[in-house]
Amino acid sequence: MTPRRPYLVRAIYDWLLDNQLTPHLVVAATVPHCQLPWEFVEDGQIILNITPTAVGQFAISNEQISFHARFSGKPHHVVVPMAAVVALYARENGAGTMFEAEPAYEAWIAAELAAEEQAGDDDVEGDAVSLESSKNSASGKADTNAEKKAAKRSHLRVVK
Repeated sequence: MTPRRPYLVRAIYDWLLDNQLTPHLVVAATVPHCQLPWEFVEDGQIILNITPTAVGQFAISNEQISFHARFSGKPHHVVVPMAAVVALYARENGAGTMFEAEPAYEAWIAAELAAEEQAGDDDVEGDAVSLESSKNSASGKADTNAEKKAAKRSHLRVVK
């Protein structure tokens, strides 16, 4: 059976807009493949205003919700997998719903996390090499900064 969450999200979103309410989406930011403005994530969650005046190119598919929005004046492309949708509610009165865990999404999250972990194990050796090279480049930058400070000193003296 297919998950019911995408259908409920579309229905509740339309219902909120029909009643001139402001839809807010609660997202679990720790779910794989979330593209979010991470500086606004608190306690692993973010609440997004998804009213048509706040977002552009808004799309709800069976797999994800995507849109363009500005956060602190900076444009962001936001992608929220359906598995990451926790709740959809109205800002004005709290009307809406929280979504319960669905087996299809739980299995998808587990598979994605396992795949990321497997990919992480394969990159451990590469990470050690890049860590060593970043240490070397950091010490090189420190030397360069010291040289720049010495070069910036004025040749003039204060005369009283």
